[in-house]
Amino acid sequence: MDKRAGAEPEFILAFETSSAVGSVALGRGDQVLETRSFSGARKHAAEFLPTIQGLCRTHGVAPPAVREVYLSIGPGSFTGLRLGVSVARMLALATGARIVVVPTLEATAQNALDVPPRPQRVAVILDAKRHHVFAAAFDFGQDLYRPVAAPAEFDPAEFLSRQLRDCVVLGEGVAYHRAAIDESGLAVLPEALWLPRVETVYQLGRRRALGGQFTDRRDLVPLYVRPPEAEEKLAVHLRTAEPIPNREPPPA
Repeated sequence: MDKRAGAEPEFILAFETSSAVGSVALGRGDQVLETRSFSGARKHAAEFLPTIQGLCRTHGVAPPAVREVYLSIGPGSFTGLRLGVSVARMLALATGARIVVVPTLEATAQNALDVPPRPQRVAVILDAKRHHVFAAAFDFGQDLYRPVAAPAEFDPAEFLSRQLRDCVVLGEGVAYHRAAIDESGLAVLPEALWLPRVETVYQLGRRRALGGQFTDRRDLVPLYVRPPEAEEKLAVHLRTAEPIPNREPPPA
């Protein structure tokens, strides 16, 4: 709590909009006051702002009292990530709130902390279409799962073959790439642990905020790993399009 004379309490919002069912958390300091999830899959556009408004109204939080925003930055749903970034920018512009980004796969990896005995390595995979995955591996150390390398796009069989034999697998991509996982022989964590949690985004964001790891709103972009399909098609079109002929008459 802010102890300065006459100061309003400062609050924090956390967003998880990278997965199929988005969620929002409201907190103060290290404490999460309440979390709310959207009513179903792909409800981000309709329910994101009303969920934020409802949380703030319930707890009597005026917009200027939101001083920090933590968001799951990707990879994940292109639409969900764009919405999360847009709302974070809007809040930063309107209230001066500072922004902290949390990699989605890193947030998901922390779900393995619920598993006894705790695995030493976890692999988080998301479906990237085209028979590929967005993936990263994490090793346990100093009370958290920490990334071995940055998220990247892989052939699932190739990525899983690189992992230690006692590695366990989780993430939304498990449902799409069971054959590759079964062939790898790696264990899969229960489905209840596959999705990132907004409470974890809050906790990881809080750690980064205390370490001064903020992102300027003007530099805030989703972590897609691979460009959206529309951008890829445009790039191909620009590379292959016939040049427009010069139709101006030659000089006299």
